[in-house]
Amino acid sequence: MTIYKYTKIFSLFALLSFSAASCSDSFLEEKPYSNYDANANDPSTIENQLIGLHYIYAELYGYSGRQGFLSIWQIGMDITSAGSTEGVENPFYQYADLNSENGGVSYMWIKCYEFINNANGIIQSVGESNPAAAAEARFFRAYAYNTLVTLWGDVPLLTEPISVPTFNYSRAPVATVDALIEEDLTFAVVNLPEVGSAASESRINKDMARQLAAEAYLRMGMRDASYFEKAEKEATDIIDGEKYKLIEQRYGKFLAEGGDYYRDMFRQGNMRRSEGNTEAIWTFELEFNREVNGGTIDNPQHRRVWQPAYHKWDGMVNADSLGGRGNGRLRLSNFMKYTVWNGLAGDIRNSNYNIRRTTNYNRVGFSTEIGVDADGYRVAKDAGVQNITIKTGDKVVPFRTDSLEVWYPFPTKWGGYDPLDDFGYALVKDWPVMRLAETYLLRAEARFRQNNPGGAAADINVLRNRSFKDARTNSGNATLGAVSAGQITVDFILDERARELIAEENRRMTLVRTGKLKERIALNGDQGPSNKITSGFQDFNALLPIPLTEIQLNNKEGEGLVQNLGYTK
Repeated sequence: MTIYKYTKIFSLFALLSFSAASCSDSFLEEKPYSNYDANANDPSTIENQLIGLHYIYAELYGYSGRQGFLSIWQIGMDITSAGSTEGVENPFYQYADLNSENGGVSYMWIKCYEFINNANGIIQSVGESNPAAAAEARFFRAYAYNTLVTLWGDVPLLTEPISVPTFNYSRAPVATVDALIEEDLTFAVVNLPEVGSAASESRINKDMARQLAAEAYLRMGMRDASYFEKAEKEATDIIDGEKYKLIEQRYGKFLAEGGDYYRDMFRQGNMRRSEGNTEAIWTFELEFNREVNGGTIDNPQHRRVWQPAYHKWDGMVNADSLGGRGNGRLRLSNFMKYTVWNGLAGDIRNSNYNIRRTTNYNRVGFSTEIGVDADGYRVAKDAGVQNITIKTGDKVVPFRTDSLEVWYPFPTKWGGYDPLDDFGYALVKDWPVMRLAETYLLRAEARFRQNNPGGAAADINVLRNRSFKDARTNSGNATLGAVSAGQITVDFILDERARELIAEENRRMTLVRTGKLKERIALNGDQGPSNKITSGFQDFNALLPIPLTEIQLNNKEGEGLVQNLGYTK
């Protein structure tokens, strides 16, 4: 594994004065009257290095060199199926092809170790002199290691910065890595600023560390049940701190438009705490980003991954009401489109504003005659089918094959449209990373695993109260959708996470850490075509292969970087 230290390059400028009055050797002596040389612990250096960690985060989730990369976190499981795939994501649902040479596997691994090495440099530089800076660095180190051990199991453990190519790594046990994660997050919670006191809203605060700790401790609890209590405490500290409140009424910039209070949270200009989103714990700021110079990293593909390519219809044009231009790379599975909502009529999270299921032709002046078959799908005009005229404003009539790429129910959370950029290759929009609704879900899981299903049901009911709208008050209704302790299982909680966090949570991380990936694949429900269906999963696929290049570069004798079982190389 070759790791290079991230550094910000500073130039050394010297003003030299030469005397023309003397012909002595002193004429050749340099006399710098001023210079700037930022040492490793200079505050501006540390600040830039901390911002560099946010930059790596943006690189990880904003990577478009392989446009299908973001699908890796969602595809091949219960909630989505393949659409118009780019290629890098294919082995994550056609598991027989998942191997150590996959570009997505390598990119994830490399970025995690960039986090770690850069964080180690900051931690070493500041020592005990700047605990807040060390805490922010430790947060990202813990974030990276939690990702690594969840997806790979045993991994190399680095606690010192590496500045030269190094080739003698071995894998540390998960429990050893977890001890460092716990140490880092404990330090972070103590030394990070309170919400509202960080350098900007997007910078790391105590509650972001608590949320990460709750998730990490739930994973650790699968091998040591004492961590479930710790997970509950971290979530409770956020909830009882009363700094956040679930959104239950409409707010923000779009009150004059159609919508609902759940949808309002995901509109650009409404997503930050300063913009009225009282539920936001971590909103990663992308537009005119103060952490990432220039506003975006690469060309984030979130919208193009999640939204269908409806622009391919002759009667449609890109529009803000439809979230702009998509590529249709992910399709919601039959489980996510239909099964998970059974018995939940009226759940605001499944409204047409949030899971878009219908639309109308919007091209001005559009009109054409089409054929419609007995099932209501569009076909070529023919004497054997019903022929109708469709025009602007009419409900769209799709072809059968449109459901693979062009149109299908889709979550609207990543919608965004700039009329100056109709093609919309990049999505310049904030990212919802952590919010209070997930805190309740994390605590519900922690409570259930401690044999407290009543407490878990109480947390689920907080979300159900918000999710079922009272038409009289335009806010939640506690009498609808309520669940009992007897209904709570891990699968029930995972279903609720899907309803609440679709297109937000990293579903792969969730299913792997709960040990449910294999079981949940069977819920997907899609029947075809065969090249779009999840297939080939074997038990060892729950962990990813270590990138082959890392193994080949490593020359440590003995244990070295041994490949995960089941992968041939």
